[in-house]
Amino acid sequence: MSDATTQTAATKAGLPFNDAVPGAVLEVIEDALVVSPDRLLELATYLRDQQDYDYLVMVTSVDWPDYFEVVYYLTHVSGATGDAEMSGGGAPGNDFTGSPGHRPMRSIGVTLSPAPLVLKVRLPDKSNPQVPSVVPVWPGADLQEREIYDLMGIRFDGHPNLRRILLWDGFEGHPLRKDYQESYFEEGAKPFKSRHPEGEHLWAEDRVPWKDNISYPVAWDPDLWTQPEVQYRRIMGVDEGGNGAGVQAERVLINMGPQHPSTHGVFRMVVAVEGEQIVGLEPEIGYLHRCHEKIGERNTYIMNIPFTDRLDYISSMSNNLGYVLAVEKLMGLEAPERADYIRVIMAEFTRIISHLIAVGFLFNDLGAYFTPALYGLRERELMLDLFESVAGSRMMCNYMRFGGVFADLPAGWVERARDLVWNRLPHVMERFEDLMSGNEIFLFRTRGVGHLSAAEAIAYSMAGPMLRASGVPYDIRKAQPYSAYDRFEFDVCTRPEGDVWARFRVRMDEIYQSLRILKQALDGLPEGPIMPPGKKQYQMRVPAGEAYSRIEGPKGELGFYVVSDGAPNPYRYHVRAPTFINLTSLEKMCVGHKIADAVVILGAVDIVLGEVDR
Repeated sequence: MSDATTQTAATKAGLPFNDAVPGAVLEVIEDALVVSPDRLLELATYLRDQQDYDYLVMVTSVDWPDYFEVVYYLTHVSGATGDAEMSGGGAPGNDFTGSPGHRPMRSIGVTLSPAPLVLKVRLPDKSNPQVPSVVPVWPGADLQEREIYDLMGIRFDGHPNLRRILLWDGFEGHPLRKDYQESYFEEGAKPFKSRHPEGEHLWAEDRVPWKDNISYPVAWDPDLWTQPEVQYRRIMGVDEGGNGAGVQAERVLINMGPQHPSTHGVFRMVVAVEGEQIVGLEPEIGYLHRCHEKIGERNTYIMNIPFTDRLDYISSMSNNLGYVLAVEKLMGLEAPERADYIRVIMAEFTRIISHLIAVGFLFNDLGAYFTPALYGLRERELMLDLFESVAGSRMMCNYMRFGGVFADLPAGWVERARDLVWNRLPHVMERFEDLMSGNEIFLFRTRGVGHLSAAEAIAYSMAGPMLRASGVPYDIRKAQPYSAYDRFEFDVCTRPEGDVWARFRVRMDEIYQSLRILKQALDGLPEGPIMPPGKKQYQMRVPAGEAYSRIEGPKGELGFYVVSDGAPNPYRYHVRAPTFINLTSLEKMCVGHKIADAVVILGAVDIVLGEVDR
């Protein structure tokens, strides 16, 4: 062996984890480990089993000029927020329909969670990029790997169901690749020169007639083409011998959606049933897909703030916050203290809005037609009045800015907010408890339905109420505080049951905790500026680098992964959409239940298709 080879081997042996998995880590770059694709699965298993990296936060990819890069964020969830005793019990037979003091809740002795561990796998063969699937290690990678395959064209060897997920199976090309140009492509980055500075816009349809702006796959023949047909072989048991031995009833495929009123938008569940029992399920999404991330990479950085409003359109303020925190991390910006408090206030009002709508429409799915939902929407209107008075818009708020917020609170705003928080909303919650919590039909339809254990919830990368309803006391506001959350006292709400009733109960409990945070924030709201000093910027160059920002959105961990190459537009812009990843466990929760139960289980996931499909 040459001296150079010996030196290289010794260097690699000194890299993190290479003593346990030799040759796995190739180099350390900034805050990430570059990993050999051949040793990825072995390293992933070691990290999960021996280093307690039990939770896969996110998987995404980047198209660099010389290689594709698959990026994994890992963290600890078990024990990340400390140990605590349940107060108030938690057995299914207990009555928790009374005042907030009777509800089971964890009072957390917080241990801050370390920053996520970042792994990067580089694939220089851009004509045939392949990497092992980590689904056998972290099942939560399932839908995320399919998304990368669909939009970036990277194959994940060993994936149990690798096919397109957001685009139809006959789609040609992979839109997130840098060389992809869609129909009527104009320029790779905004503002387009036809709009600014010349301002002489010509409609794309006039500039490039349709017949001159289409392309077909190599050797494609329209006379020989047939539409791809998805067989759903896995859930139909085709690869397991079909409907033969041991099957007492014929297995039938049923479509629920995408026009079904109980699928919360254009969402489709392909359900395999034997008799009345669900034996397999696949979520079919993408009906609202508009390639949000591709558009986000063409927008300037500030253009993406209002663009995030269109994700979970119930939670505009939270979407803004998650994105600006990522860009602020790249720029080294810190918001003034008053702006941080205002951000928390807006985020907690957003959480209350989201949870009221979630529990209201869950009852709607069960047949309590519109009464609980309208009660929730009525209170939402009052909170949207507050948003409109400060941001100028009710739903698409576009309120956060890099380094602060768009405008200060107008005169009388705090007094109106205080009246809601101290007087109206607590009484509304009492009525909600009386109306819903003890409803006999609701309890019968939700207890024991859609069960997900703590270990399963962690393995499937569940987040938010979906994770905490399985008894896992993990909340990013506690584990990795951002804005001013480290200044407020509140509890992380959990339930041990892991069923639909627990998910309902956690959301109700979190409304009380949001009110608790709001009282502290409104009482302690400091005076001062809402933006750093200096001139307002309508265009900026973010320093080269990458950042991942994660917040505890109403529906779970909302993350933004932003890569800058120093240009006015993001080189890579990725959204870790909590409701998209929370759908990974849908089949697990539904199998063994009836069709009617699937409606309730989906309702408790609380999806918004603008965020799921992006």
